[in-house]
Amino acid sequence: MTTKCLRILVLTCSTRPGALGPAVGGWLTDTLAPVAKELDVDLVPVAIGDLDLPFLDEEEHPSTGVYRHEHTRRWSRIVAEADGFVFVTPEYNYGMPATLKNALDYLGPEWAWKPAGFVSYGHTSAGTRAVQHAKQVVTTLRLVPLGTTVAIRIADAMRDDRFAPGPRHAEAAEGLLGELVRVAHALTPMRERGHADAVTGPLPGSYVRPLGPDDAAEVTVLQRCCWLEEALINDTLDIPALHETLDDVRAWLAEWDVTGLWRDGRLLGMVRTRRDGDDLHIGRLAVVPDLRGLGVGRWLLGRAESAAEGCRRVLLTTGVASHRNLALYQRQGYVVLPDPRDDGAVDLVKAAVPA
Repeated sequence: MTTKCLRILVLTCSTRPGALGPAVGGWLTDTLAPVAKELDVDLVPVAIGDLDLPFLDEEEHPSTGVYRHEHTRRWSRIVAEADGFVFVTPEYNYGMPATLKNALDYLGPEWAWKPAGFVSYGHTSAGTRAVQHAKQVVTTLRLVPLGTTVAIRIADAMRDDRFAPGPRHAEAAEGLLGELVRVAHALTPMRERGHADAVTGPLPGSYVRPLGPDDAAEVTVLQRCCWLEEALINDTLDIPALHETLDDVRAWLAEWDVTGLWRDGRLLGMVRTRRDGDDLHIGRLAVVPDLRGLGVGRWLLGRAESAAEGCRRVLLTTGVASHRNLALYQRQGYVVLPDPRDDGAVDLVKAAVPA
């Protein structure tokens, strides 16, 4: 699970001329702005009326992701980039607006494993029947509806023809955002496993994906865990991985190609690579202590070596007393370079396998 800023789409669903929806959506984003900043959330207001989505006109099933029209591709990008949704919806004849149903039906995988909150408005029922109707649809799309909702009776929220809900509505909206953020973080592993960049890992339920600056916190914890043991074995604390700050880690995550192995939101292992002329440098190969001996390190090393196409040789470094590491590398064909180092480390090299 990363620590990146969550992107929450606030979708105003009504397209009726003169509708109250834009006022409700504007009140919601303004009210939640301070709380969103505290929770590291980016609220993105979007109106269905601005999407120019005609009645569903795609020939292929949404599950295929094959979209012929630019309006669908644009809508797909917007939804795919979001980590969660707040639907601002009226109630029309005991149900949600056809515009919301249509927008939902356009897409498939883009919705999966993301939380959905509802802010409804109406007269007698305050829009709650629209929410119940919508929940039947969103659960089919593997969206996860929240228990917390905001229901606004229009008569209670108007002041001199101006939409001005009371403090209780603002409090309910803050509660909704708080729950949405918690659920969005909890569902992150589910979303990542279905991401285009995710690949099945060597352990049941595991997957690998590229790591970036947003993963710096998890990488820092993994480094501290793994290289403390290296420090004890090599009788030195002069190991960069033990002293790097979060900013240091973010910096090299932006510069190296880094692969992370995950399961259920836990970073289990990682390895980084960088090309330098004809050489491929491999570093920071790490596996959590409780999973060592299961072939995970060997699997990550092999994945790193697959980036050596076009290179002449592969280089890596480990501690001179790190006998387990040295044994692994030598079994994989690496040899220790003869030139000594004065920092307690040794360099190893392996000829790259021709493509």
